[in-house]
Amino acid sequence: MYRYLLKRFASSVVVLGAVSLVTYALVTVAPGDPAETILREQLHSQPSDEQVAQFRAEHGLDEPFHVQYVSWLGDAVTGDLGQSYFHGRTVHELIAAHLPATIELAVAATVVAVAISVPAGIASAVYRRTPLDYVSQAGALFGVSVPNFWLGYLLILVIAVPFSAVPTSGAGSVTQLVLPAVTLGTGLAAVITRLLRASLLETLEEPYVRTARSKGLRERVVICRHALRSALIPVVTVVGLQFAYVLNGAVIVEVVFDRPGLGSLLVDAVFARDFPVVQGVVMVTAVLFVVTNLLVDLSYRYLDPRIDLEASA
Repeated sequence: MYRYLLKRFASSVVVLGAVSLVTYALVTVAPGDPAETILREQLHSQPSDEQVAQFRAEHGLDEPFHVQYVSWLGDAVTGDLGQSYFHGRTVHELIAAHLPATIELAVAATVVAVAISVPAGIASAVYRRTPLDYVSQAGALFGVSVPNFWLGYLLILVIAVPFSAVPTSGAGSVTQLVLPAVTLGTGLAAVITRLLRASLLETLEEPYVRTARSKGLRERVVICRHALRSALIPVVTVVGLQFAYVLNGAVIVEVVFDRPGLGSLLVDAVFARDFPVVQGVVMVTAVLFVVTNLLVDLSYRYLDPRIDLEASA
């Protein structure tokens, strides 16, 4: 296990290093001068060439690319993600203020997805080729096909407008979380439902499941204790990976519902050319993705002790 963790740590360092380099390169070559954009917003007028040059010198923007990147990377390794050009606060403070709302939304969306998909996937597999199966598959197809932003606006029109008790913006209460969580969790629920159905159908044909049935065990015991545990292995993989993708997908949902999370912070930073914030948000998201992926792999040993993690590393 220690050897496996060491390998994963080394590969994670390489991945995060590549992400940081690519992101830094992209924000550097992006159109628009951050010095001119931010000074124009702060001064409410066109800045002079001297003011732009002074801003670039103060923030190291006049240095070559490799010098800027190495300087940023050295600070980032120690936990210093720099200071926002626009807000005048450290990137760490901004992320700490916005991250809880995003994690709250991602967790709530995952809970909604699992609560919908697990019963639907099991019922679809157990009652294969019945009206219940067809309804479940149709619902999953709808969830996969509908874009998050469209569903979000649809829920606002259908639920929030007629029933004013459900707010459409902000964060901090359960009611403000309902619509964003449903919007974000629907697509994930559709993916899990289809995967669980296929995995459970395959598991139900395994010899050990037939043996359990031949012993006279009730069908519910056969499914829950024998078939479902093995069928959940690919589902756990998808849930874990999709949780990380949900963090990224929260960008659109947070904009639609005006939630003060990492998504809205990233969008505002991109438009303001606030490159330290963009880089910081991307790196934090990448770290969350890597950690989630590792936890998913470790969960395999609980679901199936026969899995050799070191052999798969």
